[in-house]
Amino acid sequence: MYHFFVEEEQVNGENAYISGSDVNHIVNVLRMKIGEELLISVKGDWDYLCKIEEIENDRVNLKLLESMEQRELPIKLTLLQGIPKSDKIEMIIQKATELGVSEIIPVKTNRVVVKIDEKKTQAKVNRWNAIAQSAAKQSKRSIIPKVLNPQTIDNALEIVKDYGVKLLPYENADGIKKTKDILNSLDSKNNIAVFIGPEGGFEEAEVKKSTDSGFEVITLGKRILRTETAGLALLSNIMIRLEEE
Repeated sequence: MYHFFVEEEQVNGENAYISGSDVNHIVNVLRMKIGEELLISVKGDWDYLCKIEEIENDRVNLKLLESMEQRELPIKLTLLQGIPKSDKIEMIIQKATELGVSEIIPVKTNRVVVKIDEKKTQAKVNRWNAIAQSAAKQSKRSIIPKVLNPQTIDNALEIVKDYGVKLLPYENADGIKKTKDILNSLDSKNNIAVFIGPEGGFEEAEVKKSTDSGFEVITLGKRILRTETAGLALLSNIMIRLEEE
């Protein structure tokens, strides 16, 4: 079933409407008709099953049929991602959205090989957020994860300073038992931050700075995982453990 996001003011009693670029998508791409059903999410607070009642030039009018179960994890899950090459960051954003992240923070660590053109930064961030929105629709998320502007490591650590669980996979970490113990102890009371290095990994000074900020260094096993694999492997484990009945 197709899924769209609307603002709170677009819902009034038993009625709602969709506007903007989604109208063209509904009418000319999906070719939906009056009487067909779709899902809407409102600011991550409510999800509704709706029926199309009327199609106008600039809006699609809906009838709310019933409230639907929210599809979000019980905690805020933030991915701090050392910026990889463009095709990789886009795939990471898409898949991390499917796995339940609430926020993605691109981080300019020392070994980031991508040269960030400040003049083009906002266009990149807009594209990244569009990818997150598309993935949120596809995976029927109740919210659209926000992709922030690229941050320095100090700023990124400050953003998640109050999180209860902060994990940093590192190739020089010892033993998988610590990782398993931490994952098995996760609960719905603590927000979680995951920090993944770029293609070149972390410098030791960056790991030290992160641990001083409360991050736990963990291992994901004996094999070296690419940056686009490591975060998704860890996020998948977190999602499964926190997914509610």
